[in-house]
Amino acid sequence: MMTEHTLKFFEEELSQLKADVVRMGGLAERQVVEAVRAVAERDVAVAEAVVVMDEQLDTLQHEIERCAIRLIALRQPVAHDLRRAVGALKLSLVLERAGDYAKNIAKRALVIGQSDPEIPLTRSVQRMGELVASRLKEALDAYSAGDVKSAKSVWNRDEDIDEHYNSLFRELLTYMMGDPHMITACAHLLFVAKNLERIGDYATSVAEIVQYEIAGEEFADPRPKWSGVEPRPSEASE
Repeated sequence: MMTEHTLKFFEEELSQLKADVVRMGGLAERQVVEAVRAVAERDVAVAEAVVVMDEQLDTLQHEIERCAIRLIALRQPVAHDLRRAVGALKLSLVLERAGDYAKNIAKRALVIGQSDPEIPLTRSVQRMGELVASRLKEALDAYSAGDVKSAKSVWNRDEDIDEHYNSLFRELLTYMMGDPHMITACAHLLFVAKNLERIGDYATSVAEIVQYEIAGEEFADPRPKWSGVEPRPSEASE
């Protein structure tokens, strides 16, 4: 049986684990924001910094993983405490993957920054990036505050990012068909947009982890998704 001292130490370990995840989340947010800025401003130096930043994110992920596994093995938590430890582990993996996509965007920005002519729709990509970064921040704030309502709000708006991606996809294809000289440049922006869409999915995954950690169950409904072809989920029954 755990003594009062042991229980206090255990709670401190869980709190530290959460603090580390929050710190990792802040780094991932910054990585996404800077990657998008590198594309929008054709800034090679910023893009290079984002690539280096990814190494810090990987280091944090490995540390969180090590601490979470050690805590589970030694303390054998149950119920909510177990979900807190597992949630931290899962979140670190999600954030590491989001960081990988931000790094991919930065690598595209390196090429875009050195390309000529100016790529169309860069500002549209920037707007999509700002939306994605904002959504990721909301999800991580919900985790930090233990706010299921805010997490559900993020989860419910997943299709907004899909709409941005589908719109950009169509517009970029139009440019590529209209001017063959733009094909390579626009192809890079297509990859950027797709990476942003995936980061948006990871923000939704963060919201799902928050829901499970606090409530002990998943969201009851299927994850909202809109392909741009069939009616939106909200319109299907109209």
